[in-house]
Amino acid sequence: MEKIALITGSSRGIGAATARKLAAEGYNLCINYKQRREEAEHLIIELEKSGIKAIAIKADVSSESEVMRLFQQIDEELGMLTALVNNAGILLPQMTVEYMTAERINKILSTNVTSYFLCCREAIKRMSFKHGGKGGVIVNISSAASRLGSAGEYVDYAASKGAIDTLTTGLSIEVANEGIRVNCVRPGFINTEIHADGGEPDRINRIKSHIPMQRGGEPFEIAAAISWLLSEEASYITGAFIDAAGGR
Repeated sequence: MEKIALITGSSRGIGAATARKLAAEGYNLCINYKQRREEAEHLIIELEKSGIKAIAIKADVSSESEVMRLFQQIDEELGMLTALVNNAGILLPQMTVEYMTAERINKILSTNVTSYFLCCREAIKRMSFKHGGKGGVIVNISSAASRLGSAGEYVDYAASKGAIDTLTTGLSIEVANEGIRVNCVRPGFINTEIHADGGEPDRINRIKSHIPMQRGGEPFEIAAAISWLLSEEASYITGAFIDAAGGR
């Protein structure tokens, strides 16, 4: 069966590293982005050197109509989806809960939680046996923050990732007999640009002494875990979590 994957929020960081890994494994790919068109287009050129077909689609995956358009375009340009990597997510500047506004909280939740539900919904419609699909795999990207809480910095972000953990557990049971596996990777402190989004580009250097392995992780290390969960080597694994956080 032809392998076709959608990676949301994949113009940079963990998403882009995952795209490179899956391209090397023969997946045809949809790179989804919201703002970084130039980065996405450069990534497509790089990926196609692996001999696969890759497309870049701009879509805000927190918007229901844009998610539906995204999946329809994948249907038309790549074919029936077999893998979904829910990776899109945001951080906002560091802040304690006492100063958070409803606007901030809702922005975090719509981007980090609603988008995952919407993309899962559309993937199920294409993968599920009862809808005429041939099965598939969903990997949700959560965070070690869901276990640790991110006190004093990003409790809203941590809470959004706690929701993704629960989504993974519940959905994995719902669709287990429909040919769909649902698993989760929880990265720790990874060397990506997301820390700058939160207002502290050098955050990992500040906290790495508290990580048992004494370093931050690299995007390719997370991509390897995602790739394995998508593979046939993990064919009897669903509802599982891989913590990739250097021992935290």
